[in-house]
Amino acid sequence: MPQAINADVGDHAPCDPVFPAKAIAHITADRIASAAAPQDLVPFANLKSFFTHSGIGMAPHLLWNPFTGAFAQFFPATSRSKALRDLAGGTHTNRAGKVVIQIEALFFPHCRVDGKVYANLADTPCKGWEELNAWVHSWGVPNTWPMGRPTDFTAHRPESKWESEGGWYAHAHVPENDHVDPGSWPVFVTQPRATEPFPGPAFFRTGQKSPVIAAMHNRLIAEGCNRYPPGDETDVWESGDVESYAVWQGKLGFSGSDADGVPGKSSWDRLHVPHLV
Repeated sequence: MPQAINADVGDHAPCDPVFPAKAIAHITADRIASAAAPQDLVPFANLKSFFTHSGIGMAPHLLWNPFTGAFAQFFPATSRSKALRDLAGGTHTNRAGKVVIQIEALFFPHCRVDGKVYANLADTPCKGWEELNAWVHSWGVPNTWPMGRPTDFTAHRPESKWESEGGWYAHAHVPENDHVDPGSWPVFVTQPRATEPFPGPAFFRTGQKSPVIAAMHNRLIAEGCNRYPPGDETDVWESGDVESYAVWQGKLGFSGSDADGVPGKSSWDRLHVPHLV
């Protein structure tokens, strides 16, 4: 995720593309508080350190601070993470999907931040949610809750729905697990940012000059796909664009002639090049 601090813990492993793409919502629940006895939120740096050290065996893809919009990323989206209980011989909960992106929101009920107490995650400022929602959606995870958007700490775990339907799931919805978080979650962003429509493969020819190419250039850099030489003209299609776009195609799982550095509609749509007014 471009906005996230890179805290990669290694030990990558593939997901299972037989199953549809999913995202899993967690809260850190690192302190027990109540309305009568609220507690201060644990610092983001503490949880980041936990997931890269003693808690590495239960690290998610992302740690999200809904009060500041900060993110730390421990696994790439294409790898399984480890935040779910996964029993031997079961459904391989951590990898049962084209992607299974797991997010731990830095939150516990009745946490106190700047003197204010928050009973539910959805009551927080939810800073960064628009970016997080868009990034997860770019990996093919539909904006839907197959078992319902969580509104309380109640478990619902029908394994058949989990295996057959893509979308967002609460930790409380996942088979083989006994946690009942996150309790609540923000609503999906219904008006995503406008993106530049795919101009067609013929547009990308050597020497083509366009602000669209400059916008694409910036998005490739933001996604960690920078193979541009020093002094490259950002708005002109050149060899650096081909090499950088091929890296992007590879990150999406394309290979061979599908990762030749020439944009196609599928990879372009997932790059989210901002629309030029």
